[in-house]
Amino acid sequence: MKATVVGGGLAGCEAAWTLAERGCSVTLHEMRPHTPTPAHQTDRLAELVCTNSFKSIDVTNAHGLLKAEVRLLGSLLMEVAEASKVPAGTALAVDRAEFSAGVTERIRAHPSIEVVEEEIVTLPSPGIIATGPLTSDRLADTIARRLGVAHLAFFDAIAPIVSGDSIDHDVVYRMSRYGKGGGDDYLNAPFDEAQYYAFIEALKAGEQYEGHEFDETPYFEACLPVEEMAARGPETLRFGPMKPVGLPDPRTGREPFAVAQLRAEDRAGQMWNLVGFQSRLKTGAQRGVWRMIPGLENAEVLRWGSIHRNTYLNSPAVLTSHLSALDDPQLLFAGQLVGVEGYTESLGCGLLCGINLARMLGGDEPVLPPDTTMLGSLLRYVHGAEPKRFQPMNANFGLLPPLSKRVRDKRVKREALAQRALEAMHGFARRTGGVPA
Repeated sequence: MKATVVGGGLAGCEAAWTLAERGCSVTLHEMRPHTPTPAHQTDRLAELVCTNSFKSIDVTNAHGLLKAEVRLLGSLLMEVAEASKVPAGTALAVDRAEFSAGVTERIRAHPSIEVVEEEIVTLPSPGIIATGPLTSDRLADTIARRLGVAHLAFFDAIAPIVSGDSIDHDVVYRMSRYGKGGGDDYLNAPFDEAQYYAFIEALKAGEQYEGHEFDETPYFEACLPVEEMAARGPETLRFGPMKPVGLPDPRTGREPFAVAQLRAEDRAGQMWNLVGFQSRLKTGAQRGVWRMIPGLENAEVLRWGSIHRNTYLNSPAVLTSHLSALDDPQLLFAGQLVGVEGYTESLGCGLLCGINLARMLGGDEPVLPPDTTMLGSLLRYVHGAEPKRFQPMNANFGLLPPLSKRVRDKRVKREALAQRALEAMHGFARRTGGVPA
């Protein structure tokens, strides 16, 4: 069985290793060093260009749970990360050089993997495309022609998502502007005048993220950072995404001075999107500013706002549930290219694509982890989200189906969710050739 993997990042390396470990002969294409990128500094595989942290290892944290799950599936990169870790408390942080050198050594030493350093501009089948946010222009053009230019994005303006459990429903109220749509599709956080102007000042004062040179994307007027709108004048937001017109507070009968609207991201109402609040504020600044919104004083942020360069597909519109092209089940896409955010999310996606391509080459059907697992729920979001509103997503507990019984204590609830997820992943790993339970 032969397969091709394009892209030597986290997802591509995990996919190539998984295929090779399942008996496939793999050609892994990486365009560096012959075709450099604006972000990479070396010719090594799995080079980390942003943080050196894979985030938490605590299974009551979404990122920690996802790590535990991919370890059960036999993740190479988690094994190398453990071997190259540096002290970081409850987080898994690595020595960048040691990590990428370790992955490169393991991949190149595998007898069933050939690494070819050249740019690929075609879509191989059977194969996995895992070229990430810095996909070359020529390959991006090929993808756009195959899947439709309207379904490939190069710019990402992401609004924060908060947990439904952390919203004070005694403060916010349900209502759509002028009763349109479902009439109560949105949650509205009402500001009085003093709250609004304090919020504006906090937005203007917040420390902003300065991205890589390749990340300096010009803003579109339709999706300006919320802090940029605040800087243009104190009334800009009140006549923009925080406009209160048509949203009278049913408790007073009057329109508030301003509102922040939240829209449900899932049917169960576990995740709520802060509409129009895409941001380049640093995480610490966002944490403080969003909690100035009435009703969000105890907000738990599941996804932070961001604006950055990111090549990704509108996966719900153009990919199958196992992340293949609609017209070719053995042409798969993995990692950030399909709309997952984060190191572990990307490698987990690559690992699963490797499992499924190996299964198909062996005559079996592709499979997905149960939706009670973090990896399974993340991939189901990527495939099942509303295409018109699809944006990249990271691992968070809001993706998981609720427990059968409501648990109020957050720590106890997450322990139960993690236990349920790991039990389900143990079974999936046994069925798909991962590590035994």
